[in-house]
Amino acid sequence: MTPGRPPPRPAPEPAPTADQATEDAMSNATTVSPAHSASTASTLITNIAALVTNDPSLGDRSPLGLIQDAAVAIEGDRVVWTGDHSKAPATDNRVDAGGRAVLPGFVDSHSHLVFAGDRTQEFNARMSGRAYSAGGIRTTVAATRAASDAELEQNLTRYLAEALRQGTTTFETKSGYGLTVEDEARALRIAVAHTEEVTYLGAHIVSPDHADDPAAYVSLVTGEMLDACAPYARWIDVFCEKGAFDGDQARAILTAGRAKGLHPRIHANQLSYGPGVQLAVELDAASADHCTHLTDEDVDALANSRTVATLLPGAEFSTRAAWPDARRLLDAGVTVALSTDCNPGSSFTSSVPFCVALAVRDMGMTPDEAVWSATAGGAAALRREDIGRLTPGARADLVLLDAPSHVHLAYRPGVPLVSGVWRRGVRVL
Repeated sequence: MTPGRPPPRPAPEPAPTADQATEDAMSNATTVSPAHSASTASTLITNIAALVTNDPSLGDRSPLGLIQDAAVAIEGDRVVWTGDHSKAPATDNRVDAGGRAVLPGFVDSHSHLVFAGDRTQEFNARMSGRAYSAGGIRTTVAATRAASDAELEQNLTRYLAEALRQGTTTFETKSGYGLTVEDEARALRIAVAHTEEVTYLGAHIVSPDHADDPAAYVSLVTGEMLDACAPYARWIDVFCEKGAFDGDQARAILTAGRAKGLHPRIHANQLSYGPGVQLAVELDAASADHCTHLTDEDVDALANSRTVATLLPGAEFSTRAAWPDARRLLDAGVTVALSTDCNPGSSFTSSVPFCVALAVRDMGMTPDEAVWSATAGGAAALRREDIGRLTPGARADLVLLDAPSHVHLAYRPGVPLVSGVWRRGVRVL
């Protein structure tokens, strides 16, 4: 059994070939093409106790491709060499990892960060016994509509900085708290200035303005609103759930988005059994997110598709809901991602390490599986091959832990273990 099986897809750039100058290191390292000779690497991180590469052809040949006593060479914004530190290429710029662990930057493939307002009272009431439902979103919608562009962007950058301090180097974020043509478009316009992974979620809930005519709102989401939002987004999403959108409405919304060049993803089967997962597979959605209530047919459909099951344990933690059964999905061969679902209502955390610890403690994942799902799994959920791994040609997004092993992310929950972050080859923490 493996931590997941990323679906086959074209790589964003040609795979590098071995450099003759380091051919003797190939037994325990990967090298790069002559155009990016290891001898010209601009930064070498060495004395790494354990390096997670997510390449099963390396190191211990596990899905994590774990290399002990390792080093990583970076040139520009790319990894150009990984392997045994004793065989590392020469460079003037050396960083001593001090016997600590290095892993790929976390890939948070599901978040809702363009919002205003606070839902502390709702959380407090829920922790005092009130059940969670989709209706609380309306509170944030009102606050978001009232906020200025500057206020929304300030809030977004605040949480992005918070996530970066905890090792997140790639994130996806959505609209969904405006629910008017103007407010949805401005949310995406603000988001796209900070990430290429932007999702149009006009179909978060039926807008309060159309509470008595959901069909009219679906027409708006698939018409004028879509036209205004598509230029800023890569993805389209829908909350397919009781109290939000049913299967037929969700199909119409995702199909309209796909016709505009947006690829589907879907909030599926979070609060109850429903058609979301089956619809995700039918439409080749990149991910079905939440996946808490699944039938055997749902699991089989995911296992025989390219659709990633993105699990969001912060939501279950913050709503006291049943945990997704990650073990069931992994044992069936489903590709699993872990993400934060950072939002002001049901999962107000930007910490992927926290979600890793929850997944290990309460969802049946091993530490190796959880780390793979928070890095390579998140990359698969975004259909990316240039992130979530540390091999030549990958983007140089790295996390240095103040610990000798990635296992400490679950072993020492709540402890701020991230002591260094490189993003696109630049040390930002």
